[in-house]
Amino acid sequence: MSSFTVNTHRFDPYKNFKFRVKWDGRYIAGINKISALKRSTEIVERRQGADPNTSRKSPGRTKFEAITLERGITHDHEFERWANKVWNFGSGLGTEVSLNDFRKDIIIEMLNEAGQLVIAFKVYRCWVSDYQALPELNANGAHEAIETITLENEGWERDYDVTEPQEPSFTEP
Repeated sequence: MSSFTVNTHRFDPYKNFKFRVKWDGRYIAGINKISALKRSTEIVERRQGADPNTSRKSPGRTKFEAITLERGITHDHEFERWANKVWNFGSGLGTEVSLNDFRKDIIIEMLNEAGQLVIAFKVYRCWVSDYQALPELNANGAHEAIETITLENEGWERDYDVTEPQEPSFTEP
């Protein structure tokens, strides 16, 4: 039995190397790595006096892990602009934080090998808790210079309006 309802011929799960991120209504250039979307729920244990020597467990508070975005350094300033809304050094007393717009909702989209949108998640009320403007620089290295932002968030949900697309098939001419 196939795990795919539209493309029943498909056997392999989606790959993790085609994706994009959108905020403020536009796609952000150059993102090459996104950390996992992860949530965990605390366990509340309780026991009544007459219970056996085991605890009863129920769910407590749910925590959504921070999300890290990485990309090679270019002349696109979107990471820095957002980070500066949370703390802008030298902007003057009382104006270091942009309280009215430092939070953003973002969308993380996953694409299949053909570049079709297959899965999307909406991430709510994100703000930059960590910004790395420059990596360690090394004259003997041969790596890309990477900038990163870490986004705190108040939850995410899958966009169920994004459904499995019909995958293209190619025939010989």
